[in-house]
Amino acid sequence: MFEFVSDALNLKQMGSTDQGAQSVTSTDSRVASTTNLMPDVANESLPLTGGTLERVGMSGVELVLRLRDASGEIFRTPARADAAVSLDDENVKGIHMSRLFLSLNTRLADTELTLPVVNEILKDFIHTHQGMSSSSYLTLNYEHSLKRPALLSDHAGWRAYPVKIQSACQQGVFRHQLQVRLTYSSACPCSAALSRQLIQQAFENRFNDRSELTHDEIMQWLGTPEAILAVPHSQRSHADVCVELESDIEEFPIESLIDYLERVIATPVQTAVKREDEQEFARLNGANLMFCEDAARKLKGALEGYAGVKDFRVEINHLESLHPHDAAAVAIKNRS
Repeated sequence: MFEFVSDALNLKQMGSTDQGAQSVTSTDSRVASTTNLMPDVANESLPLTGGTLERVGMSGVELVLRLRDASGEIFRTPARADAAVSLDDENVKGIHMSRLFLSLNTRLADTELTLPVVNEILKDFIHTHQGMSSSSYLTLNYEHSLKRPALLSDHAGWRAYPVKIQSACQQGVFRHQLQVRLTYSSACPCSAALSRQLIQQAFENRFNDRSELTHDEIMQWLGTPEAILAVPHSQRSHADVCVELESDIEEFPIESLIDYLERVIATPVQTAVKREDEQEFARLNGANLMFCEDAARKLKGALEGYAGVKDFRVEINHLESLHPHDAAAVAIKNRS
């Protein structure tokens, strides 16, 4: 295109009287003019209905994040982003979504994801919409993969933890929220008590005519199906933990927060499991019986003094095996 236009202009400059050359010059000039004056509806048109909007932007933008693991190694992971700005000028028809997209890709292409980097992206959003937007928003969703060792054996496997990062800049103030989902096992305390009672009754029925029993007789009976005729029910459970981060930290504490909360909950789901691991998992469930209230209180207590956390909300869901509905609880930071 550029070469073709250049040749036509050269013919005109040489004073050619050839009608074909003149026709080419005239047509190509019109093409170049049209190209340079592509319509910009967002800038040149008025909205059909006036009014300000809290957020306008894009959802589900595909991108890749660069993150640092606990060993200091950088890795890449696919993610999706929601990017938006406020539309404060009611006479502006629309925002420039391509500017949001380009800022995301430029800032995140070869840079590790940190709070300062996200702050720069939020500032970019507002700067590229100067005069029409005063607030900016960014949400990142991805799955954070962590290699988890077995409880006792020498095996290991990978777990994928859903992570959501929500950031905003409003009135020049930055806010960052980090949300992670923990999946764990919860054994019911009530079911455990009822199971123990049935075992006691079975023992009484079996040996009610005996005033004395040997150690070996008791041990042998405990190893039979008749002895353990009831077991407590347990269920896969979720804890959705959302924390608001202090403004003076620079790194998103993703792995450290997950590790800390899994130690607190004590029964996270496992990856590789041999018989010794399954037995240890059963022991941990027995040692950590919990209603949804217990799980919520454990995580709340653990987060009250967690460094770098300004606020938090914990939502617990125990996906009941006894009922067709779930047991749920919510805990927030103490307001004192």
